Amino acid sequence: MTVLFPSIYERIGEDGIERVVAAFYRRVATDPILRPMYPEEDLGPAERRLRLFLIQFFGGPTTYSDERGHPRLRQRHSPFRIDAAARDAWLRHMLAALDECAIPDPASAAMREYFERMATSLINRIDVE
Repeated sequence: MTVLFPSIYERIGEDGIERVVAAFYRRVATDPILRPMYPEEDLGPAERRLRLFLIQFFGGPTTYSDERGHPRLRQRHSPFRIDAAARDAWLRHMLAALDECAIPDPASAAMREYFERMATSLINRIDVE
């Protein structure tokens, strides 16, 4: 069978996703807004969960769902205060990780679009001044 539209996973592989997630978490480790959202001192478990989720979401093996069930992103993130500043910090680090890893288009463009939509959808607090 001919694949007309290769998945992002087929285009950049597990290695590409792994590199992006590692670059992202290097930034999270020192971010004053995001780091407090991770109660574990070791970011390794969170990094693994995101890596497995993205591998599955972008067309790879279903290890994430096999281990954790349905992603339920809004529900899983509901305990955390995600406002516009947190969204912007998360997105800034994720887009910088894509740039650092030199993910080529069209995979990079599709990933950017998804990350922007997903980050906005997880906002659960609106600060009123």
